[in-house]
Amino acid sequence: MVGQQTPSSKVTLAITGASGAQYGLRLLECLVSDGRQVFCLVSPAAKVVLRAEMDIELGDCSSAIECFLTERYRAGSGQIRVFDHNDWMSLVASGSGAPKAMVICPCSTDMLSSIACGLSGNLIQRAATVVLKERHKLIVVPRETPYSDILLENMLKLSRMGCVVLPASPGFYHRPTTVDDMVDFVVARVLDQLGITQELMPGWGTL
Repeated sequence: MVGQQTPSSKVTLAITGASGAQYGLRLLECLVSDGRQVFCLVSPAAKVVLRAEMDIELGDCSSAIECFLTERYRAGSGQIRVFDHNDWMSLVASGSGAPKAMVICPCSTDMLSSIACGLSGNLIQRAATVVLKERHKLIVVPRETPYSDILLENMLKLSRMGCVVLPASPGFYHRPTTVDDMVDFVVARVLDQLGITQELMPGWGTL
């Protein structure tokens, strides 16, 4: 384990099948760098997107994925824990063990709508339901355009439940010159919502 972990130093990070896998992995890198313990959930569709967008082949073995991510981001032993999509005995499946913050980044429209409707058919849905019922912090990062009426209504439902809806919409006032700059803009906003000090992007008025 990495140091003395407290409930506030643990974060659940789910990566789903929306385009924008770079956002999720960059966020994971930043959380690890900040010393957080991350409970990582990767949907089957996310693995397809990671392969298509980043040439990353994760496979189906949770322990192998955990080793890969730990090595890739130089995490401490046990700092990244990966749970299978249907691991109902994992910590994140219960309010007594789940972290008090969860980010779904990127969040597919299917996942967002499922959570808004209270479904718990897989571990990501269940973990989000747990965070909502316990009145903790849930952040969803949808990457879709344009938005249908259905999606807008589901976003509003989640927002009224206390969820933070943070679309992957990079700004340009910081004059990005690379894709990484645009990714960092969105990840910085997520870290701000988590209350984590970040140096990826200065606040407005400090540029």
